[in-house]
Amino acid sequence: MVNNLNTDKLSVRLETVAKYVPLDSRLADIGSDHAYLPSYLVKKGRISFGIAGEVAKGPFQSAEKNVMAEGLTEMISVRMGDGLEVIQPGDVDCITIAGMGGSLIATILENGKEKLASVRRLVLQPNINAIAIRQWLVDNDWELIAEEILEEDNKIYEILVAEKGDPLKPYRDIPFETGLLVGPFLLQRKEKTFKKKWVLEKKNWKRIYEQLESAAPSVETEEKKQEVAKKLNLVEEVLDNEESEWS
Repeated sequence: MVNNLNTDKLSVRLETVAKYVPLDSRLADIGSDHAYLPSYLVKKGRISFGIAGEVAKGPFQSAEKNVMAEGLTEMISVRMGDGLEVIQPGDVDCITIAGMGGSLIATILENGKEKLASVRRLVLQPNINAIAIRQWLVDNDWELIAEEILEEDNKIYEILVAEKGDPLKPYRDIPFETGLLVGPFLLQRKEKTFKKKWVLEKKNWKRIYEQLESAAPSVETEEKKQEVAKKLNLVEEVLDNEESEWS
């Protein structure tokens, strides 16, 4: 549980993020909260330098306190700022952003694009709306190289790993829009957690569609209905096609 986390023991979610940080990286962890991730990686000898970035004063002070308590102030720089404002071009070669919505993560990357020239790898863990990140990666020539899906404390998380490369490579053998929505690597593996996530999403979207059906007619309502219907169709296709494999 969250209360038991520290710089020696991470949640399964953060440990999975940590697994994809290359050895000897110079890491920026954006939205670092208590600076658990960079502290853990420094203590394990996995990174040579870390930046813990925080936009809010409380978490920033908490991160500072933890880094000082661990005696890691020479190896981890705790910085306050919005998104990638906390790094300068050339500072780091790996960026982790975990525990935010996918749209926010995509916005952070977009707003700090000029900081990414020296960055070799992005490790991103959206709580929702991973499609926004996948779309940003495609639009900005980042190639998705790995994905994981896991459940912890009754929540399902996706982890996306990207490097500079051919952004369309993971989508070559699958319907592009389906891959963007559910994840090209996750679609290939079709794990139980993947099925669980999309069964739940399907139920949620059906409920939203029914609410829109009974709402007062408007252009905006009709657009939302079409958007939800499209997602429902894509997910139903995935679930229907693979039903025999999961049974």
